[in-house]
Amino acid sequence: MRSTTLLLAAKRFASQGTSRVSGSSTNPAMRFPCLDKLEEITEHLKSQKPFCNESDVAGNAQKQNKDPIYGKVKSGFQVFESDRPLFLDYGGVLPSFRIAYETWGKLNNEKSNAILIHTGLSASSHAHSSDANKQPGWWEDFIGYNNPILDTSKWFLICTNVLGGCYGSTGPASSDPADGMPYASRFPMLSVQDIIRAQHRLISEHFGIDKLYASVGCSLGGMQSLCYGQQFPDNVQKIVSVSGCARSHPSSIAMRHVQRQVLMADPNWNRGFYYPTQEQPNRIPPHIGMKLAREIATVTYRSGPEWESRFGTERLDDESPPVLCPDFLVETYLDHQGEKFSLEYDANSFLYLSKTMDLFDLSQSHLARGERKRRETQRVYESNEPLVGRSFVSDRPRAMKRHRTTSTEEARADLARGMAPLLDKEILVVGVKSDGLMPYWQQREIYDLLGGDNNRKVKFTELAESDSLYGHDTFLLDLEHVGGSIGRFLREGS
Repeated sequence: MRSTTLLLAAKRFASQGTSRVSGSSTNPAMRFPCLDKLEEITEHLKSQKPFCNESDVAGNAQKQNKDPIYGKVKSGFQVFESDRPLFLDYGGVLPSFRIAYETWGKLNNEKSNAILIHTGLSASSHAHSSDANKQPGWWEDFIGYNNPILDTSKWFLICTNVLGGCYGSTGPASSDPADGMPYASRFPMLSVQDIIRAQHRLISEHFGIDKLYASVGCSLGGMQSLCYGQQFPDNVQKIVSVSGCARSHPSSIAMRHVQRQVLMADPNWNRGFYYPTQEQPNRIPPHIGMKLAREIATVTYRSGPEWESRFGTERLDDESPPVLCPDFLVETYLDHQGEKFSLEYDANSFLYLSKTMDLFDLSQSHLARGERKRRETQRVYESNEPLVGRSFVSDRPRAMKRHRTTSTEEARADLARGMAPLLDKEILVVGVKSDGLMPYWQQREIYDLLGGDNNRKVKFTELAESDSLYGHDTFLLDLEHVGGSIGRFLREGS
């Protein structure tokens, strides 16, 4: 009976349709201004010069309406160049490299007051404004003369753009010295330990600093800060790690994986070779994939409670028909965040450094594997044997795994062994309960692995949701709790 009723209804609908004027529709077709805008940007890019190179770099952040904003900058940083090869943990090599950096304050005669500031994935060396670049930095209010957090009348502050970035340091957009062309996806994979070894050359060789007073960082910077103490325990006194971890968690890896897949699905990514050349001047960056990847990332950077308070479920116009383009306030926020970032950061740098974060691991076994690969690469490099195909591609078939092969207890013991060099360091670990990307229990794990309550040199501060609703981005915005904790820790014993 039911099937007969449905069939009759379908026949009535079909007969009604034949009486309509040819070409008409029951409802008007939806408009997609968001897609029109992307097409306009694509056409505009095709008529423009390359968007990012080493002489025209982007990435300084400033705060506006509690959001970090990245803007173009062409000056204000200095560059350290190393002409010695840097052998890398995953078998690659950089024959030479550049590190962009900025400084504030004055290095004392004993060179004992230096603090190295490590950045997150998408920040430049421009943490604070200066005479050379008056644009506000991404940590502008955390730094300054007589500032209670990072006081430039007392400390000599150094901030670098990470190796692999596109804000003046060597990265995928840089020229490969072998042929003068951009590295693109020929750039070697990096570990956080590789980034730290490059930074250490700047600190020791350029500044002649034997021991940092402190290593300070948040997010990827929090990983770097711990790693500096692990790699060079005798060369740093204090360590600050905010919203970092001892090893990346599968949930964080999964989120960054999705971002990379979306970006790489943009046809303009072209397997990493989207930089214009004389032969192919019309290449353009994968701005659509980059925009979408950034929107996904922004979901992980902020918190649900903040968005409930800030946006709720309100639409731009409750009286207008719903559309598939950004309609809810939270959708327009994500759309704006993705669009403004899509052309201000190199897509390959995003991919590489995102993967570097996934690969972060302070365990002893990880360190041992990296050391073996570096030694082998150095041997091959110095014997003038070809590296191509040898360092990056294994001849062995990849083993198929569906589940982990080590227990949680074994992995934790491995981490503890790798973190042993940090046990005697003065360390501040800060976690944020509203952080969905690097949950606070990962910072608690760092504290526990370093002895917890039995180690008086290690301090742990946990911010409740009532203290900050800004999720992972809390470290960029919270002067009172994040900034206050850092300032008090640095002043102790100084």
